[in-house]
Amino acid sequence: MKISKLASMISLLALGIATSSQAADNRYVIQVDNQHKGIVKALAVKSGATIKLDGDGFFAATFDNQDLAQVTGLLNNPHVRLVEEDQRRTLQSLYQDDAGDPMQAQLTPYAVYQSQADQVDFVPGTATKVCVIDSGLDRSNPDFNWGAITGDNDSGTGDWDVNGGPHGTHVAGTIGAADNGIGVVGMAPGVEMHIIKVFTASGWAYSSDLAHATDLCSQAGANIISMSLGGGGANSVESNAFEAFTQAGGLVVAAAGNDGNNSRSYPAGYPSVMMIGANDADNNIASFSQFPSCSSGRGKRATMDENICVEVTAGGVQTLSTYPAGMSTMASMSADGVYYDSAAMENAGSASGSTYFMGTAEAIDSGANGKVCMIDRGNISFHDKVANCEASGGIGAIIINNVEGMLYGTLGDANTTHIPTVGAALADRTALLSATTATVNISASDYGYMSGTSMATPAVSGVAALVWSNFPECTGSEIRQALKATAEDQGAPGHDEYFGYGIVKAKAAYDYLLSGGCDGQDSQPGTFSLTAEYEYAKGKHRVNLTTVAAPTPMVDLYRNEQIIATVPADTLYTDSFGRKESGTFSYKACEENTQNCTQAQSISF
Repeated sequence: MKISKLASMISLLALGIATSSQAADNRYVIQVDNQHKGIVKALAVKSGATIKLDGDGFFAATFDNQDLAQVTGLLNNPHVRLVEEDQRRTLQSLYQDDAGDPMQAQLTPYAVYQSQADQVDFVPGTATKVCVIDSGLDRSNPDFNWGAITGDNDSGTGDWDVNGGPHGTHVAGTIGAADNGIGVVGMAPGVEMHIIKVFTASGWAYSSDLAHATDLCSQAGANIISMSLGGGGANSVESNAFEAFTQAGGLVVAAAGNDGNNSRSYPAGYPSVMMIGANDADNNIASFSQFPSCSSGRGKRATMDENICVEVTAGGVQTLSTYPAGMSTMASMSADGVYYDSAAMENAGSASGSTYFMGTAEAIDSGANGKVCMIDRGNISFHDKVANCEASGGIGAIIINNVEGMLYGTLGDANTTHIPTVGAALADRTALLSATTATVNISASDYGYMSGTSMATPAVSGVAALVWSNFPECTGSEIRQALKATAEDQGAPGHDEYFGYGIVKAKAAYDYLLSGGCDGQDSQPGTFSLTAEYEYAKGKHRVNLTTVAAPTPMVDLYRNEQIIATVPADTLYTDSFGRKESGTFSYKACEENTQNCTQAQSISF
């Protein structure tokens, strides 16, 4: 499933040129020499314009309900050099789901591209198995390699392959939905999975349930445990179970939590468990993603531990994945045969035909009869727009957003309309309005969207399985370290409490293990490393830091995951403390502005 995709961008501006004669927002740019600008501006205002911007040699203005030809005619003046549409420029998502209907064709979710899972092949038959502790995996969904999936029921939850809510099926799809030409594709397509059903539809389980489930995962031969769950308070039986699984060579992955605060959720908060945060398609941290501190204790007893806070993130906002059959509602929309992103608003059904632009659809318009209405957002309610389209004989409606992003909405509790209606993104307005035909479909689906660190966690679990299948000789702790060492740094430079080390990257982790071995160091001469030596001199504690074989001219030095200096490679740097200071300090060096780092060195005094 290798599909080339640029994985590291800053931002892109859409540079397309509109073809419609009516400018977006009725806004135009008038070029004029500065000496006579005042005269032309006065003429524009007299002609009904509202001046929006006064620039050097031009100004921008809006003209209500006037197209380019009309505005040019209104400004028929020798001092006017050119009148143009004031084109919109929008930030584009760095990563996007494939457009289309997953019931008709296989789509790749944006997080697969973002995490580079499309750049690494999953290797079957390597004993890589993910144990998913959740609400079950419904057998009604066909998008799985069912011959490679087993399961257990926890007390009172019912059969593991009958869902206790769609959550567990959605999670499992992100990990291992098959690369089979339909639906979606997972991070490690077709990976062996063992399903432990601990939740019913009521959504409750206990720490003892998770401890028991961990034992069942071990008995099933799993080497990865994925838990999109959590709650407050630690429990020693639960903690010991995960520690034992990790010590036996496994990897345990769990969600940071969705309260958007710095509370520590368990089991993610145990040092033996890899805590996962969520980001969106634009590499921003999700507003709901919890960010507990990496420190514990107070004062001189305070210690830093990167294993009790977010370690990496993955896509967890509006994540497309599997549902129990027919349990989701999915919208698809195409114009002139090209699929565009859409969001279901109301009224299941399908409509296909010629398009008709109704503006903001504030009145009945017979021109819409038998056609799909293209409607701009604004002025009146969504419901009234669709009602006017339907009363005009329209067979379907596409409402286009008037602000950046996708239009998500409903037609209200008192909806009286019947035609299928979807929301569309502002970025697609020009293409949609220029189309001559459109198809709108809203139907029950085996696929749908969810958001949460619950969605980011299986993404990391799947990436871990994908990478580990290529290096089965490694331990879970070594895979964990490889994912952290190669994550794409986001947020504050270096390690931070929101992203941890950054967004997980499968191909980067694969390359790291390929070149450096399971520990990333490969004990060969010339390996990038750090020496840290303690001394007490002249009333000060000193830690002398020296890098060896650094691959870049400059290196970043870290103490307790905070950058303390950027220095020339392979030179001495001394970190000094007062004589009354004490503690345990972890040091590492990284290539400048990257997370390609040495192993940490610990110094206590």
